[in-house]
Amino acid sequence: MRPALEVADIFRRHGEAFRQNHHTHLGRVERRVMSAIEACRTPLLGGHVEQCDACDLVRCAYNSCRNRHCPKCQGLARAEWLDARQAELLPVPYFHVVFTLPVPAAEIAFQNKRVAYAILFRAAADAMRDIAADPQHLGAEIGAIAVLHTWGQTLTFHPHLHCIVPGDGLSPDHQSWIACQPKFFLPVRLLSERFRNVFVARLQDAFTAGELQFSGTLAALADPAIFAERLVALRAVEWVVYAKPPFAGPEPVLAYLGRYTHRVAIANSRLTRLADGNVDFTWKDYRDDGKNKVMTLTAEEFIRRFLLHTVPGGFHRIRHIGFLANRHRTENLALCRALLAVPPPELQPVPQSYRERYRQLTGEDLDVCPDCGGQMRQRGLLPRCPPTRSAFWCDSS
Repeated sequence: MRPALEVADIFRRHGEAFRQNHHTHLGRVERRVMSAIEACRTPLLGGHVEQCDACDLVRCAYNSCRNRHCPKCQGLARAEWLDARQAELLPVPYFHVVFTLPVPAAEIAFQNKRVAYAILFRAAADAMRDIAADPQHLGAEIGAIAVLHTWGQTLTFHPHLHCIVPGDGLSPDHQSWIACQPKFFLPVRLLSERFRNVFVARLQDAFTAGELQFSGTLAALADPAIFAERLVALRAVEWVVYAKPPFAGPEPVLAYLGRYTHRVAIANSRLTRLADGNVDFTWKDYRDDGKNKVMTLTAEEFIRRFLLHTVPGGFHRIRHIGFLANRHRTENLALCRALLAVPPPELQPVPQSYRERYRQLTGEDLDVCPDCGGQMRQRGLLPRCPPTRSAFWCDSS
């Protein structure tokens, strides 16, 4: 059922004014995100007509935009991704480690997303692998799944990585399995120091290679001397790495991953009101014991904050590290199971039909009539319609 208010509604009502007011600063990615969300599940994208065999209910089902920033298009993608990860879980402790960029680094990252986000992934991966490989700590090769998030509860820019990490690992010669200490992964202070050092060093390399661009309030950083001062400041501030207690078995890992992997800056369920040019939405104030509060922003400011979190085209915001890296993941997981003496997972046949796949992964049946429970049958296709205002407000979700 369609929520009472969606991000798409805000874009449709106030997006054009935002484009006009910010046309000189609005990039190609941001424009594409806005257009995709506005058109999602409307006649603009076409679709098909369905009719119930029992009660003759007629329903127009319009196509989705499939943009990864769209709040309505992540359900099936999330379910498919989690289904694939189910077969990769190992019967070992899993930890949740969060790497956060301090404000002076986040400012640089905002103007250099592609370069800085890549450095963020590399710095976190190197920190975990290097400390874990040290015989004084774990002395093993580890794996991890890292997910990029760039938002806080109020949609401000807050780049950080959520990493789900098996606490155990492979011995350097891959001949044995090394277990971590009970309820302890790696020392966060050492992780923080290594994370900072790798990030700063790679940021310097990117600057030397001419890969960083600065404008506005950061324009002065283009000067090598001033940039060097910023790096000194980065080494002086605290870099936060947080390791949460281990999960209670592998099963909760999937549920947790489902909340983090395919999220967008704000879910439609958090929107409460759109009126008089303002948007109300709920947020958790973690500085006040996690209390739920309501924030009001102008529609223009809401759109601006939402677009802060667009990811560069083609950039992968979910990455696999160590023995879970894509290239040799299948072989490494087979080796891990052999060392752990656990059988391989049973692979389920993948349905060819989109609707069967959707039903298997989400538990929702698109073929069932919402009124009487009868069978919905496709009766014809709906062509794409030209962009008119009336078309924007016809949403089949």
